[in-house]
Amino acid sequence: MKEDKNTAVLTVLGTDRVGIIAGVANLLMEYDINIINISQTIMDDIFTMIMLVELGNVELEKSDLSDKLKVLGEELGVKITIQHTGLFNAMHRI
Repeated sequence: MKEDKNTAVLTVLGTDRVGIIAGVANLLMEYDINIINISQTIMDDIFTMIMLVELGNVELEKSDLSDKLKVLGEELGVKITIQHTGLFNAMHRI
């Protein structure tokens, strides 16, 4: 995974329902965050989604984006996490 851009990995996990993708995409749009890649699967009623997003000028540590994603997740009944790709890669090295 390239780390030369300001990118992050966003994950969503929970019970499937209408509006999850739209809700997440709309919140990202408010921050002018571009979705680079998306993978979404439903296993029985379990919804999973992983997005690679380009943060542009957003600095995760200095913005309220993580908090807003947490609130949105509670509203949608899912857990949403976001990590800068540098942190994600460091945590997942073997």
